[in-house]
Amino acid sequence: MEITIEDILQEARTHRNDIDETRLKRVFEYALANHACQTRKTGDPYITHSINIAHTLASWRLDQLSIEAGLLHDLPEMSGITVHEIEKEFGPEVAQLVDGVNLVGQVRLRGSRDVEFLENLRKMFVYMAKDLRAILVRLADRRHNIITLEGLPIIKQRPIALETLEIYAPLAGRLGMGKAKSELEDLVFPYVYPDEFKWVQQIAQPRIKYARENTPEIINRFRQQLSKHNIQAKVEGRPKHMYSLYRKLQRPSINFDINLINDLMAIRIITVDTASCYSALGVIHQYWKPIPNLGISDFISQPKPNGYQSIHSKIFDNKGQIVEIQIRSEDMHTQAEFGAAAHFAYSQAKTSGVIEEKLQKGTSFKIGSKYDWVKQLVGWKEQMFSEKEAVKDFKLDALSQHIYVFSPLGDVYDLPENATPVDFAFTVHSDLGFFIQSVKINKKIAPIDAILKSGDIVEIVKTKYPKKPNKNWLRFVKTRKAKIEINKALDASGT
Repeated sequence: MEITIEDILQEARTHRNDIDETRLKRVFEYALANHACQTRKTGDPYITHSINIAHTLASWRLDQLSIEAGLLHDLPEMSGITVHEIEKEFGPEVAQLVDGVNLVGQVRLRGSRDVEFLENLRKMFVYMAKDLRAILVRLADRRHNIITLEGLPIIKQRPIALETLEIYAPLAGRLGMGKAKSELEDLVFPYVYPDEFKWVQQIAQPRIKYARENTPEIINRFRQQLSKHNIQAKVEGRPKHMYSLYRKLQRPSINFDINLINDLMAIRIITVDTASCYSALGVIHQYWKPIPNLGISDFISQPKPNGYQSIHSKIFDNKGQIVEIQIRSEDMHTQAEFGAAAHFAYSQAKTSGVIEEKLQKGTSFKIGSKYDWVKQLVGWKEQMFSEKEAVKDFKLDALSQHIYVFSPLGDVYDLPENATPVDFAFTVHSDLGFFIQSVKINKKIAPIDAILKSGDIVEIVKTKYPKKPNKNWLRFVKTRKAKIEINKALDASGT
């Protein structure tokens, strides 16, 4: 379906009450006039690309300047319209954002050598730290480019898809934008791993078909019981994303056996507030028994570092099948789907007391404490590693799959996948790794090189005095912080 400026306005109206429709139409007409006669590789008028980006940004609940930047961002490259001309026409705020979007666009990651890749990726985080909206516009731009990827020559398709899978999708995940991450992954999956994509589709299709046929009955039963107990909630089902399923099948504990996957179809319960989430959980467990060995994950009382909140539980349905349920409030659902885009929405900033001047200048869109990892990556420099090792570590810290583990006091820590208790110790405190006497994972003694999993409770039993680290630790630690601290201590001791 072709998207129009009216669709953009309607999407914006749905989520915001601060849209200047007259101005937005004028920005659209300006972009339309200056993209006249330009076409994309697909053969479509070039303006369709800008319209799609603006529509995506509106659906992500971003502010008017972001939507305007989506419409205008390609004019400097495609039409020779300078940022200064955009400023004269529409003001300094949108011109500054268009400039930031183009600076991010000039960061070339695909095909660059290790040292170039490292510096270019760092540049991207520098721009992110100044104004997150620049990278959000680029994510929307990448989304539409992937949707229309078949318009490019085949030889170019896989490199672009691979870059999206390795850089842009993980970046969306790190920003808490679960919907964008999953969408990007599923869009590029058939381009990057065509054989694996066909295989997953083939083995999953019968199971998903069964889940689709049986889920409506479960949803209706949930609705009836929640209504009976006066709990207002929306109940919906969603199939597991294909790339996420592929990743899960690769786990050693699954070993490509789809019969061990319990969440091919998840049921989501969206309530009006936090208290209703716990009430809904109680009602569900009253009528459908939870599975003891799989447990309940409460990310409401202990949110993930990226802000994700929800209660996860697995139950037996009336036919003996395992069903995953996710329970969250409407605000939590918005955060889970749109992450940083929702967090930095203009309306949210305004209601929290941000003065108008800061909103207009865009300073309310700068990185907050929730995204401190962006600031850390901005200052990321090569230390004691080869270029190849530096790139690997940067990717791990910035873009790898991440897990969330807990201290015995309930504090949540964000670690890269396959991290160990030693990584955990140095993440908690730069000195704690030198005081490790023993390690407990979920109250059981474990080796210091054990692979941690999301949800683990990790306890470091401390020695009275610090000890020298073992050089062998460098073989299994994953975080750059741990490597730096271990190398510093080894150099100081002359080891």
